[in-house]
Amino acid sequence: MTELKFRSVAATPENENFEKLISRKTELYYRTDDIRSPFARDYTRILHSRAYRRLKHKTQVFFNIDNDHICTRMEHVAHVESVSSTVARALGLNEELTKAISVAHDLGHAPFGHQGETVIKELSKQYLNKDFWHEKNGLRFVDDIELLEDNYKRNQNLNLTYAVRDGIISHCGELDENGIKPRDISISVEDFDKAGKYQSATWEGCVVKIADKIAYVGRDIEDAVRLGFLDETAQNKLLRMAQMHDQKALNTTVIMHNMIIDICKNSSPEEGILLSPVLNRQLKEIKEFNYECIYKHKRLVPFQHYSKLVLTQIFEILLSFYDGRSTWNNLAENRAFMPKLVRSFEKWLARYCDVDVIPSGEYKILALECDNRKIYGKLETREIYIQAIIDFISGMTDRYAIELFNELIEY
Repeated sequence: MTELKFRSVAATPENENFEKLISRKTELYYRTDDIRSPFARDYTRILHSRAYRRLKHKTQVFFNIDNDHICTRMEHVAHVESVSSTVARALGLNEELTKAISVAHDLGHAPFGHQGETVIKELSKQYLNKDFWHEKNGLRFVDDIELLEDNYKRNQNLNLTYAVRDGIISHCGELDENGIKPRDISISVEDFDKAGKYQSATWEGCVVKIADKIAYVGRDIEDAVRLGFLDETAQNKLLRMAQMHDQKALNTTVIMHNMIIDICKNSSPEEGILLSPVLNRQLKEIKEFNYECIYKHKRLVPFQHYSKLVLTQIFEILLSFYDGRSTWNNLAENRAFMPKLVRSFEKWLARYCDVDVIPSGEYKILALECDNRKIYGKLETREIYIQAIIDFISGMTDRYAIELFNELIEY
C-alpha cells in the first residue's frame, strides 16, 4: 500500500498537462517571496473566502443550528479533506491539489442542505428556465462571486487554478460509480451541463469524488443515531452491514477506515480509483439505507416545508422590487421596512454591477473598491436581476436566511 502507484500520473510539474492544470483565468497578484505551490495558494485563498466561512452555519443533513455536535457543511468538507488526503498520500498523488479541491467542493451549496438546493432549483427553472445544481453553482461562486483583497486592498475574483475549478464541478458524489478515471482534459469545465456528466480531469479530483461519498454516508449515520432517527430495527440492520467486511466492526468509523484501506489496495492507473466488489456493494447498500431510514424520514418533513417558505418568501419580496431603471429607487424606498434584507442585497448588487448605475454614497464607494467581473452589468433585464437574487440566496447560511425571513414577518 506504500507503493505510490499513481506518482507518475499525479498533478505535478512532470505531468504533461501541468501548465493547463495550474492555469488561471487571469493572473494573481505576485509575491516574490511566496513559497507556496499554485495549488497550496488556492487552498489558502479558499480558506480566506467568505463562502468557506459560511459553511459552518449551513446544514449538512440535519437542521440543528444550536447543537454543536451535529455535522455542518464545514465539518463535512473537513472529513472529505481527511479521507481524500489520506488516500492521495498513500497513492502518490498531489496532496495539495486534493486538499484544495476538498475544501472547495461544496462552496456552492445552498442554505438548508439539499432541501434548499431543491427550492432554488425550482425557482431557477420557473423564472429562468435554467437548472441549478450545487457543483455548477460552486464553480460560479469561485469564478465570479467570491472576492479577496489584493496587496492594495482592492477586491478581486479568486482566480483559482483550472484543476481546482474542475474538481469542484465534477465532484458529484451521488452517482454510484467504481473504477473512476480522469476524463480527457480537452473537455472544458464549461461543457458540464448537468451534475456528474463528466469525471474530473485529474486523478486527485477522482479521489475527492469517492471520498465525498465515504465521508457523508458515515457521518450522516452518526448524527441520525445521536438525534434518535434510527430505531432498534434500523440499527441492527446497520450493524449487519458494518460487519459484512469486518466482524469486529461496531461503528461507522471502522466502516470508513476499511473503505479507505480498500481503495488504497485496489486502485491503480489501469483500473481507476475503486473499491473492491465487496466494499463497493457495502457502500451502495449503506447509501440506500441512509435514503430509506434517514433522508426520507418523516421527521424531516416540517424542515422541508419551513425551508421552502423561508427561501421563496425572500425571493419573492426581492423580485417585487424590480422595475428596470427604478429598481434602485424601489429598494431604497423599502429600506426602512426591511433594513437588513434590503441593505444586504444592495451591497450585493453594488459589488457586481457596473459602477455607473450604482447610486452615489456608500454603495458607490463599495463598488469602486472592487476590481472584479461585473456579472450583473447594468441590471438591463429582469432575468439578470433574478440571477442576482438566486446568487444572493444560494450563498446564505441557514441562520442568515432565517434572520431575514423573521424580519419580513415582523415589519
